[in-house]
Amino acid sequence: MTAEMKTVGEVLVDLLEANGVEVVFGIPGVHTVELYRGLASSKIRHVTPRHEQGAGFMADGYARVSGKPGVALVITGPGLTNTITAMAQARQDSIPMLVISGVNRRDSLGHGRGLLHELPDQHGMMKTLALYSHTLLNPTDLPLVVDRAFAVLLSGRPGPVHIEIPTEVMALRIESKPARPAAATRPRSDSETLQKAAILCADAARPVILCGGGALTAEAEVRQLAEQIGAPVATTVNARGMLAGHPLRVPASPSLKAVRALLRAADLVLALGTEMGQTDYDLYADGGFPELRNLIRTDIDAAQLARGPQAALSILSGAKMATAGILGFLPGHVAARDGAERAEAARKAALKELSAKMRAEVAVIDMIYGALPDCAIVGDSTQAVYAGNLYCDAPRQRSWFNSATGYGALGYAPPAAVGAAVADRGRPVVCLVGDGGFQFSLAEIGSAVDAATRVIFLVWNNDGYQEIESYMVDSGITPEGVKPSAPDFLMTAGAYGVRAERLADVRDLPRALTEAAARPGPSLIEIHQAKTVGVTA
Repeated sequence: MTAEMKTVGEVLVDLLEANGVEVVFGIPGVHTVELYRGLASSKIRHVTPRHEQGAGFMADGYARVSGKPGVALVITGPGLTNTITAMAQARQDSIPMLVISGVNRRDSLGHGRGLLHELPDQHGMMKTLALYSHTLLNPTDLPLVVDRAFAVLLSGRPGPVHIEIPTEVMALRIESKPARPAAATRPRSDSETLQKAAILCADAARPVILCGGGALTAEAEVRQLAEQIGAPVATTVNARGMLAGHPLRVPASPSLKAVRALLRAADLVLALGTEMGQTDYDLYADGGFPELRNLIRTDIDAAQLARGPQAALSILSGAKMATAGILGFLPGHVAARDGAERAEAARKAALKELSAKMRAEVAVIDMIYGALPDCAIVGDSTQAVYAGNLYCDAPRQRSWFNSATGYGALGYAPPAAVGAAVADRGRPVVCLVGDGGFQFSLAEIGSAVDAATRVIFLVWNNDGYQEIESYMVDSGITPEGVKPSAPDFLMTAGAYGVRAERLADVRDLPRALTEAAARPGPSLIEIHQAKTVGVTA
């Protein structure tokens, strides 16, 4: 039997399908059209952003909600460099993202002939950022390259990976073989180490558990362990919503004094799937994070275990396997503890610690979840999001995430919200974005329309970069460059055919959200700090 021959682009689509890809985000160009040859006849949906950075952020939002890698398809040169910011955010927040780009002809690479979209060394540039980057010089290597890319995404600490395909290689025909999904091989700790951890947990009188985004898949195991040893569970931004409603939850930042006091008083801290980075643990850069006694640290990345605070015991493992392993060595009965009381005290103290202004902003976030309990709030770097990152009692995991941590990119929320809505069409998505950050990616309103997503753009308008202006004033610097003009957001939304309103009173927000969520497509609601009553204290 003669083997079927397909173009590299067609085989690429088959391989993506085999690895469970259902959506790709991208903007086609002359340097990628051959990769689109098999897309229309596949099961994969294509969503077109208005900018390649939006493609990356959409892939990010999609990955956070779906738990699967987000895929972006971009052209050579400017398409790829436009995507780098999104890749950097994904790298910092450990979000699985596959970026597939074109690159110029093989015989032109490194020659500097001034070709369209040419970079001096595109692959060299991407190696500094991506967990894995490969130039497909041999077309028959495509299945191996795609397999390795997904293995990297699924086996260790997630992040962005990159495959670039020379323009003339895309159209070459290769043998098409049955495609299989890549195998994931995650590190698993030895029994002796897990038993040591279990003994420490059983002996602790005041244990605390810290959960980062790497612990999301271990929620059931974390709940069981926390209940068994009576440990409050404090969550970072990317883990917010774990143990929602549970008496042991502490949905507050470890940068707050109240959470630090809880940790300082603990005789054991179990850190699961958290890099323990500055934007979560020392947001104000005051150096006040305490030394932790009996720190057990679990991470899927050996290099990460070597960074940050020194641990009494390090466990190289995914959070789910490690927690399940520890539970296997714990006795069936553990004496009653005061974990719920300690957690409640930390929650109350953390909320009280916030300024009156921040508590008012947290109240608005609570109002959103009260009106739309099933929604996800996707945030940008804006004041209400900063407050929520310090304290947000989200109703479920993957329902609160933003770019105001890690890399800290502006303009993230609008495209990421579109990606999130594409990932879960059954729930509304609230895009919480400031008037300044929204202008970085304002045109993605059109992408939300095209994709028929129920994204509610909730614009927090404070007439400029107020957070930076306040910082300048507090630092004795005359504010400059912090008052960019904003368009009339209602008219902008109307130009795309999107229903919009500006609230006169923040108490109207639940009604406006409920009406917006009932529509089949996107909506826009503006809260103006000076024109909307009740926004801040």
